[in-house]
Amino acid sequence: MQTPTAPPVATPQEPPGTTPLETLETLVGERTVPDLRHENYWFRRHEAAYLRLAPLLAEAAREDGVVLEAGAGEGYGTAILRAAGCPRVAALDYDAASVRHGRVRYRAAAWSRGNLARLPLAAGSVAAIGSFQVVEHLWTPWEFLAECARVLRPAGPLVVTTPNRPVFSPGVGRRERPPNPFHVREFDADELREAVAAHLVVESVLGVVHGPRLRAWEARHGDVVAAQLRTPPTGWAAELTAVVASVTADDFELVDLWPAPRSGEAPTPTGPAGRPGLGVAPPVHDLVVVARRVVA
Repeated sequence: MQTPTAPPVATPQEPPGTTPLETLETLVGERTVPDLRHENYWFRRHEAAYLRLAPLLAEAAREDGVVLEAGAGEGYGTAILRAAGCPRVAALDYDAASVRHGRVRYRAAAWSRGNLARLPLAAGSVAAIGSFQVVEHLWTPWEFLAECARVLRPAGPLVVTTPNRPVFSPGVGRRERPPNPFHVREFDADELREAVAAHLVVESVLGVVHGPRLRAWEARHGDVVAAQLRTPPTGWAAELTAVVASVTADDFELVDLWPAPRSGEAPTPTGPAGRPGLGVAPPVHDLVVVARRVVA
């Protein structure tokens, strides 16, 4: 992957009590939100990808470009993008409640409600697009990716993240409906790369994995994701409650799965679980594809 020209940024901290917990609870379901202790693992896992890729999007926008967050959800990503230096952030989501919430809590972004398969933007009007943990929710992801190619200006990057199906939903095959009721379709690394490559030039595929601290915890106690899903938070063991509360974005790493090939070289293939040799830890929990609109 091409290294961003700016270092990762810190997530802006909202003052305590900015948003009532009751309001945040109504946005949960499949929208990861900050400030909920039992959601902290998922929030930090998603945050890790934002922090790594936000500088890349900011660099593309430079002084006056618009960065589109496609499927902005609760909106915390818009604050990360702004902190990374994105001069203008357009936040688009189909859910009206999320848009209302975002307009109140994240006022530095321009919020609107819209269909990702029909982006309400002019061709070539967007400097960069980030779509974090969204594509798995779309009925027609290919239409969304085609729209990204349409609205991006030349050389504009697209960053797409999504759960890695072989790890997130073991046993579910390509194009099979996943057990998560909020997901329409989940992807493996090759499948996601190919879907994006039908519309844009893929530069790299990355994987989000647990860092040393979480791997050490799992060596002692077992799979931290499975433990969280096994029972409601009220039934969690003390050691699980403690580790979930303590997780930060630094507990995750991004690894290269498919580096952009050098001139004359064939792309490096990826294995069925996300990268070569993924039969052992650490499993790839989320996929990240970085692509650009290239005009001949």
